[in-house]
Amino acid sequence: MSRDDPPADPADADADVDEQLLVLPDDLRHELKEPMGPIETEAERLLEDVDGPLIAVGDVVTYHFLEAGRPPDVALVDERTKRQAVDEEIRETVTEETTLEAVNPPAVISEDVIEALLEGLERDDPTTILVEGEEDLVALPAIVAAPEKASVVYGQPDEGMVHVSVTDDTRAEARALLDRFEGDTDRFWAVLETA
Repeated sequence: MSRDDPPADPADADADVDEQLLVLPDDLRHELKEPMGPIETEAERLLEDVDGPLIAVGDVVTYHFLEAGRPPDVALVDERTKRQAVDEEIRETVTEETTLEAVNPPAVISEDVIEALLEGLERDDPTTILVEGEEDLVALPAIVAAPEKASVVYGQPDEGMVHVSVTDDTRAEARALLDRFEGDTDRFWAVLETA
């Protein structure tokens, strides 16, 4: 969910402002750098604790699961890691099975990406969502929308993969963070809770 550098100003993004449901406020950036679950460096080891649907947020995380032979049920990728383009092998591997695309500017949670996330969660086959912009913040709505006992895994820069088991407690924590975002929170919850 976090990046080393602050995201670009969402006002500079080439996206429809109406689509930007939530915008990350500056005072929440530091808090989101704290991992919401245990950090693991090996995909095989992390997968031992996965007992339900697997949602991967990030190219490197998705790549590690694919290399371990476990395609995520839903993967969100943006062809970048730590604000840089991922190397060609990772890019080709994680985007090979792209099934949905969404626009989500930096520091924003858009309606487009929420709708793609919800569609991915409904599908029976593994779904890769290629995000134009940035996918980091989608870990929070994924925790809220994913079924009980699902695993949401996102990258923690220079540390590893954060594994969040979806429970009432982790959902409540994600909801509390999302409620602190700026924007149209009523519309955001209305879109997200159509699941």
